[in-house]
Amino acid sequence: MRFSLFAHMERWDGDVSHRQLLEDLVELVQLAEEGGFSTVWTGEHHSMEYTVSPSPMPVLAYLAAKTTTIRLGAGTLIAPFWNPIRAAGESALVDVISNGRLELGLARGAYQFEFDRLAGGMPAAAGAQHLRELLPAMQALWQGDYAHEGEIWQFPTSTSVPKPVQDTIPIWVAARSPESHEFAVQNGFNIMVTPLMKDDAEVADLTAKTRAAVEKFPGSKKPEVMCLRHTYLHESGDADGWRPGAAAINRYYRSFDAWAGNRTTPTDGFLDPSPEAKFADRPEFELDSLHRSAMIGTPDEVVERIKHYQDLGVDEFSYWIDNGMSHEEKKRSLELFIREVVPAFSA
Repeated sequence: MRFSLFAHMERWDGDVSHRQLLEDLVELVQLAEEGGFSTVWTGEHHSMEYTVSPSPMPVLAYLAAKTTTIRLGAGTLIAPFWNPIRAAGESALVDVISNGRLELGLARGAYQFEFDRLAGGMPAAAGAQHLRELLPAMQALWQGDYAHEGEIWQFPTSTSVPKPVQDTIPIWVAARSPESHEFAVQNGFNIMVTPLMKDDAEVADLTAKTRAAVEKFPGSKKPEVMCLRHTYLHESGDADGWRPGAAAINRYYRSFDAWAGNRTTPTDGFLDPSPEAKFADRPEFELDSLHRSAMIGTPDEVVERIKHYQDLGVDEFSYWIDNGMSHEEKKRSLELFIREVVPAFSA
């Protein structure tokens, strides 16, 4: 089992500067590197203060200069927002800057809010076609001269400048449906799964889809599978220590709901979380439920659950640290994970 850190700069009000958030992010990444984490992931989101990352590429390039061994993951580029030539060139440049440490994740996109502003209002669900055309074009451009005549993009002979340091940049696809798992397996891509607010039965279902895709295409290689979970650890002696983490993640998901609903115009990049009353009949938002679904608990409890994920076929557990808590609270939880959870998987 490998461990990675999934993190953004989070800004919930105007009291903390973006510069301070960047310095806080660097501190968490350096802590993860020292603690044996394999990769740091950061995503792509636009005009949202609670996930500050209009492009993973400059963030990863900056982190490359602040680290030495940890791999640098774009988790994920939103395929409809990228031209293949730009995506290939920028990702290759980050690979050069980091001396071959780039991991590249791609997704179709989810927030209609972003599609209304960057893709002419196309339905977010239509992004899958862009993903399936973008990836092969990027791979061809990394190899050399290539002209493309696709349904979405057309361009004369071009190449990626620069070329990646790695012979093959590892590619990860965010997958949920059987079709997306099959696409990844057919093309030799790795798979990222996110159970969100669902319990561990969802992890079992998602890994079963991967196994089914491998069985459907005999001779195909089993992809690496990464599972992304909101994570918060507390000391074993505190019986109610889980509650602050569950409350913070509840707020995070209510914010996610507000942005995903796309019914309210944000003010300067801020949007209030959906009110608690909206989820009166949604048990998955209750703190007890979040305690069971998110990776919240004592080190021993977390070790037990991650070992279950390992048995299900998960190769990488990604510690999703975004939750709106203070930097010091996040740091304490991550340090506890490094000190007491990571060693349980070092043998």
